[in-house]
Amino acid sequence: MKRHFAALWEVISDAIPDEIAIVNGDTRRSWREYESRAGSLAAALVAAGLRPDAKIGLYAYNSNEYLEAHFAAFKARGVPINVNYRYVEEELTYLLDNADAEALFFDAQFGARVAAIRSRLPKLKLLVEIDDGSGEHLDGALRYEEVIAAHRPLPRGDYSEDDIYMLYTGGTTGMPKGVMYRQGDFAEGLLLGYDLRGLPRPQTRDELAAAVRDLRAAGAAPVSMSACPLMHGTGMWLGVIIAHNLGGTAVTFRNTHFDPDELWRLVERERVSDVAIVGDAFAKPMLLALEGARDAGRPYDLTSLKTLISSGVMFTREVKQGLLDFADITIIDAMGSTEGSMGMSMVSRELPPSETARFLKNETTKVFTDDGREVTPGSDEIGMIANGGFAPIGYYKDPAKSAATFRVVNGHRYSFPGDYAKVAADGSLILLGRGSVCINTGGEKVFPEEVEEALKAHPAVYDCLVVGLPDDRFGERVTAVLSRRPGHSVEDHELISFARTRLAGYKMPRQIVLVDEVRRAANGKADYKWAKSVAAERAV
Repeated sequence: MKRHFAALWEVISDAIPDEIAIVNGDTRRSWREYESRAGSLAAALVAAGLRPDAKIGLYAYNSNEYLEAHFAAFKARGVPINVNYRYVEEELTYLLDNADAEALFFDAQFGARVAAIRSRLPKLKLLVEIDDGSGEHLDGALRYEEVIAAHRPLPRGDYSEDDIYMLYTGGTTGMPKGVMYRQGDFAEGLLLGYDLRGLPRPQTRDELAAAVRDLRAAGAAPVSMSACPLMHGTGMWLGVIIAHNLGGTAVTFRNTHFDPDELWRLVERERVSDVAIVGDAFAKPMLLALEGARDAGRPYDLTSLKTLISSGVMFTREVKQGLLDFADITIIDAMGSTEGSMGMSMVSRELPPSETARFLKNETTKVFTDDGREVTPGSDEIGMIANGGFAPIGYYKDPAKSAATFRVVNGHRYSFPGDYAKVAADGSLILLGRGSVCINTGGEKVFPEEVEEALKAHPAVYDCLVVGLPDDRFGERVTAVLSRRPGHSVEDHELISFARTRLAGYKMPRQIVLVDEVRRAANGKADYKWAKSVAAERAV
């Protein structure tokens, strides 16, 4: 059986053709319809002159169309390129040019931006416009449904496990980078759902077909929903692909502005079993919505929900416990990045949360000091986390960054995304944070995430980012930019006293800046550039 998403999903489509594959609003597509529509889009890509390895941009909010176009790219042996829908013209041009995009699927509301940059992207051969209800239309773009109607599905191909899968990541700093994987490695890695259910990974087409039929017959196939954008790895990988590989259903909603009540209404209506989020950025408003519904005497029915999975942003112990008070679920906190998975923690009512930043590391994960020594468990040494599992091939068109991030140590190839940690005596990882935003104060390293975690544990703090500002005496001083939970107030000195019980003195914030809302990207990632600018404006 080929480890290639197109090949896997075609087997699943044949095995359970009438089961529901994707849902958005009132539109439900069976696996047969899903594959057929993706096949017609793939035929249009090939007819436009795209060949294997062609890059295909996806510039849209969460929708069935996003997923169909994603599947179509695989069927055409192309590479889907995730586009941040918040990008303005210069960022959009950079990304599509850097990716060598030859086709672009886009929501109609983004037509004006596409029109403004089209002349700067000579490699674009095909523009396909998704009807998003905005009433907009870009001259020269093909309408999505008309494209499907005009093309018979592309015949199934001889897919290669050496085809490229790529996801663009903005990371914490710097320009977006395309992280490349072999389809064979990545598709195998995202059969993870079988492991989590205690099932053997299927090795043949017949085994995969039997597995998904059995899951459907037992009512155990996941109904999964991404709370976060599909243009983020967590949304696509954890919220869609893992579920699809189990023959499950992917539910999406056009969360142009994240509405936690809409999410919980969909959990009720669609009997969602799995929800993918990005840490506290999503979990906190979700918890507030549950509390509000309870207090209003109309609690949400969460009996279908079995698993909440998060990655990419801090997911604090207190918020996990709050969610467990409402739902008898397993919460999986996956530690990883676009460059690879490194560990996870799993909690439930029977196994309650412990420290926020502690993870059980993968067997292939190591922690190395800056001089290349492996950190000894319990030594209190700090090192950089290395993912030794299926590591990416590298960054697209960036050999220098590839060489710095993907390195061979003691004969084994590792990915070094830039996260630092200690290794506890029991071998678990104590995550400290990303080195690129580390604060150097008085010669000591302070990782912002550690200070953020301490401050966010206070019941009055809703969100927080910590940055370093220039300081004549210490080089940098620790500064917190935070927002309060609605209906709560707290004085700076109270927060400092609270944090002092959890942090060493040199890690304490020297200044606290209160804001109405801590700005984050649509995918929940921290916007440290914004936080540093706000803190500098109010520096004392």
